[in-house]
Amino acid sequence: MIVAQISDLHVAVPGSGMDATQMGAAGLAEAVAHLNALEPRPGVVVASGDLVSIGTAEEYVRLKALLAPLEIPVYLLPGNHDDRELLREAFAEHAYLPREGFLQYVVEAGPLRLVVLDTNVAGEANGELCATRLDWLDQRLAEAPDRPTLVFLHHPPFRTGMRKMDAAAFVGAEGLGQVLDRHRQVERLLCGHYHRPISCRFHGTVASTCPSTAFQLELDLGPVERLGLVREPAACLLHCWDDAGGLITHTSYIGSYPGQLLYDGGRWLTAD
Repeated sequence: MIVAQISDLHVAVPGSGMDATQMGAAGLAEAVAHLNALEPRPGVVVASGDLVSIGTAEEYVRLKALLAPLEIPVYLLPGNHDDRELLREAFAEHAYLPREGFLQYVVEAGPLRLVVLDTNVAGEANGELCATRLDWLDQRLAEAPDRPTLVFLHHPPFRTGMRKMDAAAFVGAEGLGQVLDRHRQVERLLCGHYHRPISCRFHGTVASTCPSTAFQLELDLGPVERLGLVREPAACLLHCWDDAGGLITHTSYIGSYPGQLLYDGGRWLTAD
């Protein structure tokens, strides 16, 4: 079973400045083609937040059109750039989305259980898991203590050393850690928001962030709070479950690059 994760799509209105500079729509179109072409193909795709740039109805219309060619079931969750109600309205046929309240749900994906959390705080960049959301998570995890589980949320609850991003504190990280301490079946805590592949240990599991399909954040571990955007390769994560080996996560780069294939298994290839 393969669960693909894409994140931080940042789809903007056609012709806008953000569409031209961030290239979110173009990046998502390429990501959809990439996912469709994978062999073996993932069983599901989870888009872990910041689906659009500023959270307008027009952006969600475009997002929906860009996702339409995806031949794999896709599950959506909101990030800080999203509007919870407009997302719910635009994807009303996505029956897994609750009709009201937080956009939190469970997906049974073969041998894996996917638990999706809503860390959105309207009008704010930071993420939060309040008591209501944490209680919901605790109850869902208690339902299936023996099922290997992936927990998805947009905002990572850990510090990374990227000072500008870390400055927006995650509210509820301690409570999340307490819930995870009680439920050891959580194989991964899977996040977005940082536009880079980052991983660390977090309360008995492995927490990680997913690269963006649009643009990446500059890796800056210096002492000054600084936020740079870079045109590094887009990527998705492939979370692969193996009954013998457990969960293994691969980074799959999106796009074609000169000289990318050097050896095809039978002969060496000359770079273009």
